Amino acid sequence: MVRNGSKAGKQKKRPLPESNKEPDHDHVDDLSTRKTRPKRAAACTNFKEKSVRISEKSATVATNQRRIVEDEIVALHLTTASSPQSGSDEPQQTRRLTDFVLHDTDGVSQAVEMVEHGDMFITGVILPSGECSDKEGVRCEGFGRVDNWSISGYEDGGSPVVWVSTSLADYECVKPATSYKKVYDYFFQKAYASVEVYKKVAKSDYMISLDELLVAVARTMSLETKCFSSDYLAIKNFVISQGEFIYNQLAGLDDTAKKDDARFVEIPVLVALRDASSILEYDAVQGKSSNGVLRIDGVSEKAMTSDQQLVDEDERFARLVQDEEYMKSMQRPRKNSSSASVSSKGYIMTTEDEITDDYPLPDHYKNSQVETDELLLYEDYYYEVDIDDLPRKMLHNWALYDIDSRLISLELLPMKPCADIDVTIFGSGLMADDQGIWIDLDDPTTTSLPSDENAGIPIFLSQIKEWMIEYGVSTISVSIRTDAAWYRLGKPSKQYAPWFEPILKTARVVVSIFALLEKQTRMARLSFEDVIRRVSEFESNHKAYISSDRSAVERYVVGHGQIMLQMFSEFPNKEIRRCSFITGLANRRAEKHNTRWTIKKKKILLKVNLNPRAGMAPVSKRKAMQATTTRLINRVWGEFYSIYSPEGPLQAVCAENGEEEVEEEEEEDENEEDDAEESAPEPVEVEESHTLPKKILGSSGKMETRWDGESLGKTSAGEPLYRQAVLEGEIVAVGGAVITEVDGTQAIYFVEYMFESSDHGKMLHGRLLQRGSETVLENAANERELFLTNECMTVQFKDVKGTVCFDIRARPWGHQFRKENAIADKLDRARAEERKAKDLPTEYFCKSFYSPDRGGFFSLPLTDMGCGSGSCTSCRVREDEEERKKIKLNASKTGFSSDGVDYCADDFVYVYPDCIDESKKANGKFKSGGNIGLRAFVVCQVLEIIVPKKSRKGSFEVNVRRFYRPEDVSEGKAYASDIRELYYSEDTYVLQPEALKGKCEVRKKNDMPSCRQYPISENIFFCEQIYDPSNGSVKQLPLNIKPKFSTIKEDDALLRKKKGKGVESETGSGIVKPDEVPKEMRLATLDIFAGCGGLSHGLEQAGVSATKWAIEYEEPAGKAFRKNHPEATVIVDNCNVILRAIMEKCGDQDDCISTTEANELAAKLDEDQKRTLPLPGQVDFINGGPPCQGFSGMNRFSQSQWSKVQCQMILAFLSFVDYFRPRYFLLENVRNFFSYSKGQMFKLTLASLLEMGYQVRFGVLEAGAYGVSQSRKRAFIWAAAPEEVLPEWPEPMHVFNVSELTISLSKGLRYAAVRSTQQGAPFRPITVRDTIGDLPSVANGESEINKEYETDPISWFQKEIRGNKKVLTDHISQKMNEHNLIRCKRIPKRPGADWRDLPEEKVTLSTGLVVDLIPGCLAAEPGQKKQWKGLFGRLDWEGNFPTCVTKPGPMGMVGKCFHPDQDRIVTIRECARCQGFPDSYEFEGDIAHKHRQIGNAVPPPLAFALGRKLKEAVQLNKCAKSD
Repeated sequence: MVRNGSKAGKQKKRPLPESNKEPDHDHVDDLSTRKTRPKRAAACTNFKEKSVRISEKSATVATNQRRIVEDEIVALHLTTASSPQSGSDEPQQTRRLTDFVLHDTDGVSQAVEMVEHGDMFITGVILPSGECSDKEGVRCEGFGRVDNWSISGYEDGGSPVVWVSTSLADYECVKPATSYKKVYDYFFQKAYASVEVYKKVAKSDYMISLDELLVAVARTMSLETKCFSSDYLAIKNFVISQGEFIYNQLAGLDDTAKKDDARFVEIPVLVALRDASSILEYDAVQGKSSNGVLRIDGVSEKAMTSDQQLVDEDERFARLVQDEEYMKSMQRPRKNSSSASVSSKGYIMTTEDEITDDYPLPDHYKNSQVETDELLLYEDYYYEVDIDDLPRKMLHNWALYDIDSRLISLELLPMKPCADIDVTIFGSGLMADDQGIWIDLDDPTTTSLPSDENAGIPIFLSQIKEWMIEYGVSTISVSIRTDAAWYRLGKPSKQYAPWFEPILKTARVVVSIFALLEKQTRMARLSFEDVIRRVSEFESNHKAYISSDRSAVERYVVGHGQIMLQMFSEFPNKEIRRCSFITGLANRRAEKHNTRWTIKKKKILLKVNLNPRAGMAPVSKRKAMQATTTRLINRVWGEFYSIYSPEGPLQAVCAENGEEEVEEEEEEDENEEDDAEESAPEPVEVEESHTLPKKILGSSGKMETRWDGESLGKTSAGEPLYRQAVLEGEIVAVGGAVITEVDGTQAIYFVEYMFESSDHGKMLHGRLLQRGSETVLENAANERELFLTNECMTVQFKDVKGTVCFDIRARPWGHQFRKENAIADKLDRARAEERKAKDLPTEYFCKSFYSPDRGGFFSLPLTDMGCGSGSCTSCRVREDEEERKKIKLNASKTGFSSDGVDYCADDFVYVYPDCIDESKKANGKFKSGGNIGLRAFVVCQVLEIIVPKKSRKGSFEVNVRRFYRPEDVSEGKAYASDIRELYYSEDTYVLQPEALKGKCEVRKKNDMPSCRQYPISENIFFCEQIYDPSNGSVKQLPLNIKPKFSTIKEDDALLRKKKGKGVESETGSGIVKPDEVPKEMRLATLDIFAGCGGLSHGLEQAGVSATKWAIEYEEPAGKAFRKNHPEATVIVDNCNVILRAIMEKCGDQDDCISTTEANELAAKLDEDQKRTLPLPGQVDFINGGPPCQGFSGMNRFSQSQWSKVQCQMILAFLSFVDYFRPRYFLLENVRNFFSYSKGQMFKLTLASLLEMGYQVRFGVLEAGAYGVSQSRKRAFIWAAAPEEVLPEWPEPMHVFNVSELTISLSKGLRYAAVRSTQQGAPFRPITVRDTIGDLPSVANGESEINKEYETDPISWFQKEIRGNKKVLTDHISQKMNEHNLIRCKRIPKRPGADWRDLPEEKVTLSTGLVVDLIPGCLAAEPGQKKQWKGLFGRLDWEGNFPTCVTKPGPMGMVGKCFHPDQDRIVTIRECARCQGFPDSYEFEGDIAHKHRQIGNAVPPPLAFALGRKLKEAVQLNKCAKSD
């Protein structure tokens, strides 16, 4: 063992603190008595111990806590491994050290080698020296000083052992503290390299060249998991860089060498290694390196002068500091650390010689069909485009060939874009739209692929630049890329199929190896050789069978290794990506010394197609179109991206989210908790300056203040009020703005009133004006815009630092003032820029009120602002809210108020279910997507208010009678009964007033509202029967029981209720109960991105809108909309073209920013088409859901530039709103819209609407809480004109298992639009049985469109959803292949059953093929937890549907798609019902089109709920105007 560093007392070190005892001189570690320890680090057990006296404090240790002592000698005594043996001549004790840190006197962590250059101490846990000792360690803080360090383990054949020594003991370093791990691990790697060099040199009998040594050491280290890297070149460079360190360690071993042994200091290869290290750039020493003389325990082998020692010491210290910097650079995270094989800088070429045995004999491409150049299918041949933004198509009946038309393997082409590729591959096939077809790996052929040989346009491809393999649990998808597009490969041509088979076979092998590794508890133990052996043991009928000969298997794996390396690099499990197998495979690939291409991902330039088949006729062209926008939208979004993304993607704000919440249709992963909170976006950097105007900053010291004018009156406390004051020559006036500084915090306040306090202090009361950057808008806000809030404060004038240039902005609103306002805004911006250039104070403006509590921006309450009356609206709101929350008994003690609701005897009320029956608590944890166990509110009738004679002031209780629900009786009763039905009972309860949650009505059945009641929007029930819980009987109400039912009001048109926040725009207003409105009096509506019409259907059903126009791009969806909304004008076209045509028709083309293509297509519209287009002034309401691909975690949009942002349809959507300026606007999207790209899309949308002058409100709603049996969370944004009432959010009516859906605001605030209904709601959840229990049985692949119902509807939902329909339509099912059908039949017909219930066995298909019943990659070892919950899952009759998607399938993200009792996928009609579409609603196209229409739709019941609140807002506005 080599010791490094000097002996204490031999160096100039700070003396140790004085001890209470004199040191035992017999134990002084002097050079004359210290023995060099053997190279093998055996723990010493024989040593002399001092007599140690342990204080009571040190001996007292808390139970279950690690002992902590202050003195090293005490710790040594407490960790004695065995009784001391007298007479031992061992001068040092030996212990083990864990959780340790080496640090200097300031507590700063230092490298081990710094022991040689300063005082170092240890903090850590000292353990007994015996490996088997079970004594608890003792923690000792800052003990030492450390005398030296050493390394042992050279002859053990294992890992190095690092030792540090103090004057009292030697410590074996076992495990560093987490905070010290990086520093220590780097030193350990140097020690590790030293041991490996020792082994290689000794094994070679010292006859080895430097190159041979480096190769051998690097290969060995790359295979070890303890090594910092598996990259061969990185390790080689590291060993060279540490050459002098390694040389010195091995040279130190010469002290213990035998007389005849070779001396390491003289071995040529070690000298060469030492010299090689001196030329590296990181070495701080210039010129020649050290002469290699090593000092051991403070004594050098050659005498040195003091000056020489000083120079050498300085050099060693400089080299150590530089080495530390080198360590930090190596430990920086690498961009691509997935595996050693897939380097971001290189891709090892696959040669034909390696794989020729696995491919057929040479052949040439044969095809007589006329093919079209692919470049002619895309516009703008010469334009730069990002690779990820290319179009995506499907290629059927394809083949690949070289420049000579010779068939060629795709393997010869790198899977990543590389520079200087010398392989040229072209292709031909039938191009079609990407259908998302994947290849079933359980099928050893490609028979699972479509075989339609006419399904597309015959084309020939330009040069293929890269390709990729995407894979699922048992499927893969292969795609290729040219400079024009990505192509997903379907079924190859018969001629090329044998050339494609090796790639599929390799993929099957990789998937099987994944399964092998996942079954290992420690996959690192499964080496390359182990995997080869396992693969060679596959049965001949195994899908990944290669051969039983290991050498043949190894040849195949290494030969096709580059495919395997790429697939491993993309595997989600980090341990598998870095396993020993993949390291070994990478090394074997590297040993072949094939060409290494440089990976270079860059923009591409479309150019001439060099395919030998070039020259064919062109075909029609179609490509994505840039959004048509108004100048306002283009400015708001363009200015933002010019600041935050001048050259590329949103560098400052749009880093990709780590979590992917949803797929394109937000297909929820059943493996995750459904109620998981949306992760809060990271705070974004805001470039807005908060520097105050210079004249404000200059104010300091005592400021002169005086009133200007006479007193206006007095406050409620009798204090005089004033209109104006003079502050240092500036006028401070009511209605103006000032900047204050209180407790070091500066803020801008709107002056509500000013007064003089009783102690003659001049006071100001103001409301906070919040900067836009401090609202939810953050960096999307206008830096000059301030927002009024409800935060108010009274301050003394001494805290006022000055006035602010401030203006309340009120512009005329409407489409007819759009141009006028645009000019005014342009002049205002120019003035602001001019003032900024002249360094004048910023002129702020305010036009909106911001309320984070209500989640929105509202019109300013101008009539209540700046009155100077001594009264503040914000104060009143706060006081009213506090008063509202109090529970107060009325004067007569016959009623009380709580949370703004008045209760009295005979009222029907909601009661939290837990307060009635605690034995059935429903607030526990529930499985994702399941509502089983959740209960609705209990309906009770107040009998009396009980006020005890002797009680606390104001305390009372409420005596209530319970009314039972059908679900309280049995599941069968609940299924067959009306959801609004209640049962009278004699059960009474005495409750605390906090148990009540609002009021409802209970009527006779004949008195129920006659209008359609699905979805439910009113809290009205009926009762005709009595329930006896003692015997479970339900009977007709006897004549002697006459419940006091709710009184039916004659004037039922206007129902008023107080709002909780005292909101400005709603103060004193009531909420109006919607009534039927003739269609001609409804809001004239334009539905954009209309789909099949789910949103329009619900809004029309609510009686608020009449959809007169609808714009939809897809023909089948447009036909469906037209069929279900015959009165609407349905425009099936690109909305960008339509907006251009409308603006052109109105003569506003100068305000329209559109592409040449949009202009040309708009000009081609005939006069009849133009005549039907809506015009500004005709549209009252615009709604729609722009395509959500940009906001999905699965989308590549976050990598795009501003040029790609312009293609987002939300820009066109907002431009419609800007141009038409409707009274109301509603945007729907996936929940991820609010968090995507750190919320930038959401914030820019708000900023755009506010710039137009709208009031805005945002929120997330769960469709399941509004009457559908489906978990579907959606984001909504309401906007209303300044003079309109902004709609409230609808109250959730059904219990549903979802936590509160919040949106992240600024400053850590979160907002929820509605409460969670996990603790109760007016009605129970709608179940799967409620939804589809009456539909007839159908088989797998059923295709008959029209059927008989066969049975009458049973549940309330079925009766409502079926209506008067006599013929059942679209009860058709997607056909599964034979293999999946067998799996489906084997899934048990019980709740929660999925693939995990499949037996581990093989089945034989009709073709004779033997396949696994359990899908590939899903199998797990016995006892291990099985993943991928929900795949091949059955629905639960008493549960709910998962999110309805556009393509249900057992292997999709939402794999729970099997009928509860039947062996098939859910049908079109069943999906439609789970979305809330009535049976009368018709869909168009084939089964795929219909699924897509339903999966993309807004559930009509949710749209209905939104429509009811819109209707209330419209009628409130009418009432306000009439008053």
